[in-house]
Amino acid sequence: MPELTLTGLRVALEVARRGSFTAAAEALGYTQSAVSRQIIATETAVGAPLFERHARGVRATLSGEVLLRHARRMIAHAEAAELEIAGLRDRLAGRLAVGAYPTAAAALVPRAIARLHTAHPALSVSLWEAGSPAQLRRLRAGRIEMAVVAIGEGLPDYDFTGLRVEVVRTGAGMGVAVHTAHPLASRDEVHVDDLAQEAWIVGAGGDGGPQFGAWPTIEAPRVAYEARGWQTRLGLVAAGLGVSVMPGLAADTVPQGVKWLRVDDPAPVLKRETVMVTAVDASAGARAMLQAMRDEATERESSA
Repeated sequence: MPELTLTGLRVALEVARRGSFTAAAEALGYTQSAVSRQIIATETAVGAPLFERHARGVRATLSGEVLLRHARRMIAHAEAAELEIAGLRDRLAGRLAVGAYPTAAAALVPRAIARLHTAHPALSVSLWEAGSPAQLRRLRAGRIEMAVVAIGEGLPDYDFTGLRVEVVRTGAGMGVAVHTAHPLASRDEVHVDDLAQEAWIVGAGGDGGPQFGAWPTIEAPRVAYEARGWQTRLGLVAAGLGVSVMPGLAADTVPQGVKWLRVDDPAPVLKRETVMVTAVDASAGARAMLQAMRDEATERESSA
């Protein structure tokens, strides 16, 4: 009787993420027929169809959504077991170069590196902070082994062909940074209407990194200052010169005099995600870093 396999689950996850068998095959380095066989075997094992075909590709069925939800955990647990067993045989050593865009480099990535150092103290990690396009160039050139990049609305449609991509889920959405003496600072969450008359401190620069403007659903916002770096933007907020959009990913890195607030906005807002990118045949060190990032993201999500 057919049984579920990790290979089948990985293929199903890739099909769901890419939206088509063809794209999944290209990403995994498989033939399309091999992907189809894995999906058929997995559907036979669970006794239900996993995907529905549509004009622009495929979409998971309700049964598929259930399986995919569990598959993510199963694969994460399997990879964690592999890493732990490998660590018993031979603790990781050597050097690992990681790139990250500024917001992720502020807290998420350093804390994941700290986790990695605890598990593998002989593995030396270097962190390179840069915009997403520069990171991907370095990754393809072999100068870094892992890139933590931002994707989504307002950013380029990056080419991830031949690379492994995994979304980091932290449970932290977008919010605003305000001065601690601001009238709204007494709250933990504000409605978007309360921000309509604020002076905004926005990002500047065109390197493809996540440069945030004013809150996206506010019409005709008043922009007070433009600044390229997060430190400068938050410094202006700390001086009481305006408020700034800030992802919750870096909420706990705000300096003295600044508070991060969630924003209640019934309208769709700018959606961006953080993804981890490695070569498909990532090294043991890069795989260990992936797991450390997952663990840190899971802890953040549970506390969000």
